[in-house]
Formats: sequence, structure tokens, C-alpha cells
Amino acid sequence: MATKASASLLLLPLLVLSLVELSLAGGIAIYWGQNGNEGTLNQTCNSGLYSFVNIAFLNKFGGGRTPRLDLTGHCNAAAGGCKIASGSIKNCQNKGIKVMLSIGGGLGDYSLTSKTDAKNTAAYLWNNFLGGKSAKRPLGNAVLDGIDFDIELGSTRFYDDLARYLKGYSKPGKKVYLSAAPQCPFPDRYMGKALDTGLFDYVWVQFYNNGQCQYSSTAGTKNLIASWKKWNSSLKGGKLFLGLPAARNAAGSGYVPPKVLTSQILPVIKKYKKYGGVMLWSKYFDKITGYSSAIKKSV
Repeated sequence: MATKASASLLLLPLLVLSLVELSLAGGIAIYWGQNGNEGTLNQTCNSGLYSFVNIAFLNKFGGGRTPRLDLTGHCNAAAGGCKIASGSIKNCQNKGIKVMLSIGGGLGDYSLTSKTDAKNTAAYLWNNFLGGKSAKRPLGNAVLDGIDFDIELGSTRFYDDLARYLKGYSKPGKKVYLSAAPQCPFPDRYMGKALDTGLFDYVWVQFYNNGQCQYSSTAGTKNLIASWKKWNSSLKGGKLFLGLPAARNAAGSGYVPPKVLTSQILPVIKKYKKYGGVMLWSKYFDKITGYSSAIKKSV
């Protein structure tokens, strides 16, 4: 009969294994804000499905433009109507969910014209959404966890400077997190130089709308996994996420059926140390399909 001490020693390897598995577990990131029928921010965070919520989008900034927060169907930021989101943001954060402001998007009017422009944009973001102070603060007094770069149009320049200036606002006990959503062809046209800074904590690569590096019923998982390996070996710092559409009609191409993801893709990419989880576009489509619920246990 084993003694209590020897029994504890026998259980130790199991405990270590459990901790290792826990450390490799990923999270799901979701984009929220572009459809009034997707549910509230509180509902999104109370679902227990997500580890990251990207509030999308601040789609006008830089070059002397007056910044614009566009939360279509939810609230009118220009009229001060989005300040009510402050309580919801705090609720999310109290649940351990990181809440980011996503800048850019596929539709908008934005670009940076100089290093000074990048510095001024960083100051605006800090004072209006992060730990600084401003009389306006479109989302109220909640302090977001960081900034997400979803740069898909305009100039390709000075986003590395913006990243540096934003990271410069980090303080002991209150880090400014940075994330990015580049396209899967490597390097990304808009974010390549910025990602080379190694300052980004989370990189959710869009493995869709790009035939050469996405899943398809004909090519299978080959192109996607080859691209994942390239990103994994080339990314300087940060965790790597597999970005996917949460429904067939959420993107032009690249939809991965949940069963294919959980049986053929996740078992492969989870072996890589930089694996962080899965990003889904978007909360609206996820609400319709239940994609995150179908994959969460495997992520």
C-alpha cells in the first residue's frame, strides 16, 4: 500500500502535465461593434466564450482628420451616446477579458502622414481610450487594455512609430497591450514593418479572403498550415492567433467548418509555442452560427 507521501509523488507528474496543458490552452478573440443585432457588449462578455473583445472601429484618424468611432447600430459616439459602454467594458475586464479598441477596418478614412502624426495619434488614443485624460472620452471613463491595429487601406507608413509611442505609455502595473490583424500573405503589406518591432502582444492573422494561405475544400488545410508555419517562425514576439470568419457569408472565402478546424487544424497548430488561440469575425456572425461554442473546448 502506498504511503501518503509516495501517493503525492505519483500525482505530481499528473499535476505538472495538467499545468502544461493549461498553459497551452488558447482563447477566442472576437470583433464587436459593427452590427446592432449582434447583442450588447455585456451579453458578449457574459457568454463566457471570449478572452478578448475588439471594439470596432475607430475608422477615421491621422493626417489632421477628426477621429471617428463608428459602432454601427449600437450608439452614436459623435453625440456622446457611447459613453454608456463604460460600465460594460469594466464588466468584461472584471471577468478577465481584455478589451481593445480596434483602429482601421476595411472601410474608413485613415492614414498616418509622419512620425509626428503617429505621436499625436498615440496621444489621442491614450487620452481618450486608455489611461490618459480627456473631456470627451467616447467610451466614458473605462480604461481599455490596449489598441488593435486592423490596417487595411491608406498609407502603409508610420504604424511602427505608432506602436512605439503607444507602448511608451505603459506603466508598472498597467501595460498598454497591442494587437494586430494582418492578412495571411507574409509579410503583411500594411503591418509588416510595425510587427517587426516585436511590440505586439497578440497577432490574429486573417486566414481568409486570401486564396494562397487559407483553407479551401479543394486544397484542404495545406496552404493554411504552411502559412501558419511561416508566421510562427517569422513573428517577432507575441502570441499568434488563427483568424477565421464565423460564418460562410462573413467573408468572401476561407470559411473553415468547425469540425475541420477541431479535427485537422487545431491539433497541428496548437503544437507551436506561439499559439494563442482563434480570432473570429465577427460577434454578429458568431451569434448566428454558434461557431465559438462549437470550437471552444478544442481551442
